[in-house]
Parts: sequence; structure tokens; C-alpha cells
Amino acid sequence: QVQLVESGGGLVQAGGSLRLSCAASGLTVSSYAMGWFRQAPGKERESVAALIRYGDTTYYADSVKGRFAISKDNAENTVYLQMNMLKPEDTAVYYCAAGRNSYNMFATRKADYWGQGTQVTVSS
Repeated sequence: QVQLVESGGGLVQAGGSLRLSCAASGLTVSSYAMGWFRQAPGKERESVAALIRYGDTTYYADSVKGRFAISKDNAENTVYLQMNMLKPEDTAVYYCAAGRNSYNMFATRKADYWGQGTQVTVSS
């Protein structure tokens, strides 16, 4: 049974930083495309960042380029999202996801497995 468990969300002031973690079980993050998505109230789900299978190529939404970084620790079977220079518009529930193709997952916002989400709130 696959489980993706996010943690690290919380309340932070604008300009601050948070690091989200996604601990995986039932799959190995090195064998899957991994991604982070977010959804704010009343808005559609948005792709934030993705990491390809078997490599280090990444994709980022224009709105987070230069501020967010996705990475993975194969030994810990965990994916991270480092978020710096946070803005109030980054406020959303952030979801971790796993799929077969990072480009398709990023473009379609569809994945094989999803976590339960973690709330990130950025105050102005």
C-alpha cells in the first residue's frame, strides 16, 4: 500500500521560509517522478514543482522559480520542498504526488498517488 505523508506546513510571515517533507512508503522515490502541487480556497490545483525519475531534472511553476527547490533523499525515501521568500499568495494546501512521468504530471496535474496535504499560510 502506497502512502505519501506530508509534513512541515504552518504559519509563517512573508519573506520567511518553510521546508515541506513527503515521506513515502510502498514505493521508492528514486523510481517515481515526484511532484508538489498546491490548492488555495476557491482555486484549481496548481503544479508547483516536479522531479523526474532516475535523475535530477526539475520543473517549476513560474511563480515559484528562484524561491522554491524540490529535492529527494533516496536513503530516507523522502521528497522535500524548500520554500524561501514566501509570499501571501503562496498560501495553500500543499500536496505531494508520485507518478510515472514528471512532465505529464506537471502539465496535467494528475498523478498515480497523492498525499493528504499540509497547510501553508503566509501572513503579510
